[in-house]
Amino acid sequence: MRDIQTLLSTFPRENISLVPTPFHRLKNLSHETGCDLWIKRDDLTGFGFGGNKTRKFDFLLADAKKQGCDTLIGIGANQSNFCRILAAVGSYFGMEVHLILSGEKPEVSTGNLLIDHLLDATIYHVPRLERESKAKAVCETLTAQGRRVYFMPPGGSTPIGTLGYAVAFYEILHDMKKHGVTIRHIIHASSSAGTQAGLVLGQAISGWDGKITGISVDVPEKELTQAVYSLASEAGAMMGITLSPNLVHCDENYIGKGYGIPTQACLEAIKRFASREGIFLDKVYTGKGASGFLDYCKTGKISPHEPALFIHTGGNIQLFE
Repeated sequence: MRDIQTLLSTFPRENISLVPTPFHRLKNLSHETGCDLWIKRDDLTGFGFGGNKTRKFDFLLADAKKQGCDTLIGIGANQSNFCRILAAVGSYFGMEVHLILSGEKPEVSTGNLLIDHLLDATIYHVPRLERESKAKAVCETLTAQGRRVYFMPPGGSTPIGTLGYAVAFYEILHDMKKHGVTIRHIIHASSSAGTQAGLVLGQAISGWDGKITGISVDVPEKELTQAVYSLASEAGAMMGITLSPNLVHCDENYIGKGYGIPTQACLEAIKRFASREGIFLDKVYTGKGASGFLDYCKTGKISPHEPALFIHTGGNIQLFE
């Protein structure tokens, strides 16, 4: 097995995330489903209410500092978990933050948006299709004012940001060894491709022969599969690593009517995780991911004889929208 830390030694890195995050068995859900279910609690990464995006910012923020940037720009929806973490990171490191958010400005800010305001981010509310053009315009204006701008796409899904979950994958391998469990299937919610691309990159580097499945919350399966593979390949190329497209597995069957619109199965998964395990999911990402996880148990895609892992990528602040 190749050493991930040696491969990443040339990349600057901050320590925003409080890791390792908890890894434990889902005792009650395992009993109910007849499967051996485990969870990786990346909702507890500790910074800015936690979530998977802090791992990306360990590398993104370090890259921004390396480039001498003093201003961060991000794109997301009104309840973007990524933008909430971005606002927290900017505030902590003394950087100006500009958020381009899709959705009308509400009369009362709640959930993630409330936190964005608390952290003094400058917020622009625009239609979804106008986010990129607005971000470009804001970037040009700030640059003309002498600011050094670091721009990030939705989810911080860049090759640099992807490195965060390559590291996380090795953490999961260590978790398995520590707990004496051999996970054969890893499942998580997937959307902007960065988290899944990092996991796949970690799998390629380590040689782990299990399966990682991204449960899409909004993107068609074919499109998401290509996005994950492209991003993982770009990140791998920075370290001289090549990947097989056969490592990328996505499932579009739990999207429902679209982004941010919970399915009945999503709501039921949120209720089951809360009442059975005291773990809170959200209606946009992890609820849909968990609905796939539980359905895989029901349909036999998760074997009772092979332990399976669900990665909780955070986002439960959305429950207070």
